[in-house]
Amino acid sequence: MLFLLFQLGADRYVLPVHHVREVLPMVELKEIPQAPAGVAGVFSFHGDPVPVLDLSLFTLGRSSSSILSTRIVLVNYRGHLLGLIAERATGMLRREESEFVDSGVAVESAPYLGPVATDQRGVIQWLNLDRLLPEPVQAILFREAGVLT
Repeated sequence: MLFLLFQLGADRYVLPVHHVREVLPMVELKEIPQAPAGVAGVFSFHGDPVPVLDLSLFTLGRSSSSILSTRIVLVNYRGHLLGLIAERATGMLRREESEFVDSGVAVESAPYLGPVATDQRGVIQWLNLDRLLPEPVQAILFREAGVLT
């Protein structure tokens, strides 16, 4: 299985590439007043508005670093396009799904944390995209027609 490799802070994470539509350079975002924590704003992708979530802010409580390798990962999220700001999102990883095992730690407030694998640099955690956004955040970001509210 092929994964996109990225970082949140000092830790490495992966996302299966079948979720990824494109990896884009950072662009200027239109901020959304009163948006939930982690929602960085919206940008236009081929004329359509796409909400963007800062993964670092959403998961760690601090904004993503503004470095050259910070990217917007455009994903298909439950029938909608969603941009994810991810640091060092420039690598790929090929691993068998069976190489990822339960971490032994369940964090109720972070159901998106999936199994882990290891390599010579340490632990890599699978980000479960389907469990990323709580229902209330989904309702704010996506209307039935797929337009930002």
